[in-house]
Amino acid sequence: MSDFLLDLSRNPTAKRLIKAAGLPIPLPTPLDRPRGATTEAILENKIVVVGGEGDLSDLLARIVVTSGAQPYVIGGRLGSAFAGPSEAAGRRARQLNPNESPEGEKVHALLFDATALKTTFDLKQIYDFFHPRVRGLGRSGRVLIVARPPEAAASTEESAVRQALEGFVRSVAKEVGKLGATANLLYLADGAEERLTHVARFMLSSASAFVTGQPLRVTKDAKGELPSGYTSPLKGKVVLVTGSARGIGAATAEILAGEGAQVVVLDRPADEGPATEVAQKIGGTVLLADISDREAPKLISGFLKERFGGVDVVVHNAGITRDKTLANMKPEVWDQTIDINLGAVARITEELLESGVLRDGGRVICLSSIAGLAGNNGQTNYAASKGGIVGLVRGFAPKLAKRGITVNAIAPGFIETRMTAAIPVAIREVARRLSALGQGGQPSDVGQAITFLATPGSQGLTGQVLRVCGGAFIGA
Repeated sequence: MSDFLLDLSRNPTAKRLIKAAGLPIPLPTPLDRPRGATTEAILENKIVVVGGEGDLSDLLARIVVTSGAQPYVIGGRLGSAFAGPSEAAGRRARQLNPNESPEGEKVHALLFDATALKTTFDLKQIYDFFHPRVRGLGRSGRVLIVARPPEAAASTEESAVRQALEGFVRSVAKEVGKLGATANLLYLADGAEERLTHVARFMLSSASAFVTGQPLRVTKDAKGELPSGYTSPLKGKVVLVTGSARGIGAATAEILAGEGAQVVVLDRPADEGPATEVAQKIGGTVLLADISDREAPKLISGFLKERFGGVDVVVHNAGITRDKTLANMKPEVWDQTIDINLGAVARITEELLESGVLRDGGRVICLSSIAGLAGNNGQTNYAASKGGIVGLVRGFAPKLAKRGITVNAIAPGFIETRMTAAIPVAIREVARRLSALGQGGQPSDVGQAITFLATPGSQGLTGQVLRVCGGAFIGA
């Protein structure tokens, strides 16, 4: 489905004419997206400016340098931390004065260590760092702040300061969105430092193109070891993706396979044709089942055990919409939506857990929706089911943490799919623009987020809801 304004923004002549005419037409910036599987040097030769005098200097130095970036630093402490790693990598960290920016070059990322902020006076440090440099942020750039969680603060004032960062990041996301740039916040729990690397790499990379204005918590809640490398993170892993014959499911299956996974493409018997096409394309396996069938959980569990000896990752993508206002909704429409979108997810997950088919260290990833967080007119059934997914994730996560299994949800916003293509054109056009990035996302944007949560490197994230919404103006 074509986005006229996005297509127009790719035409330099059209952009110049619109600007010269003074027409109030918001042209969204095309986003940089991954062009293949994950590489070790995901930020190769990109400029990353690092600031903040927190306690993560050495860790941030390793993250930035091993990602292949060219670091610029503010402050002597950061300079010392970057000296060894950057020299070893052959990319000497360059020192900047407090109000200085890299001259004549656009910056890919502004990375700030906020772990030392304790008083309201300290908040001036984020102004001092970002104010002189945000204009130098390049197209599809990144703003990333790392802080400690508010609930772990030693004082009420310190808790307030840490929470203030969330409002700051959400606002910055809206300001830089016109560049196709994003802004996000990572709350890092004490003792979970080693788990920051993979999460920060994802947030700084093109894989997070449609993720912005998000606070995420990196914890040590789920037991487990981290991988030593960054390439082929799903090699040898068996991944089940429900509803993967088309749309988000098909895009996700392809990305997962590209990262080394053996993908089981599950869809309804009526969709055998497209499901088979997806499986053949990625070297996967087809499993036909109607997830609303009460026998489906045992069928799925038995297939995975017999064929692969178990499963490592379960992606609950299958779902339906049956939109009607509450006053006009028939009971069977309510029942069907709740059962497929929520009930089936719970039944299948519980069966895989009780049977031992889901392996220790595994992943459960459920598709929620912005509608489940903010509600939507004519979607009481759908919103209830997707809100329930959030509760399901938060309920499962602590129970499975000892087994090293993480459970997370993805909440997509406006994504260019068959479903959104059916929306009346005027409503569709408005929906595309109601976000910081001013455009709809692609199925691959959701697939990239799912794939990251499926990897061993996401061990620090569990019980989380990751919005892939381009910074939607609705919802929490």
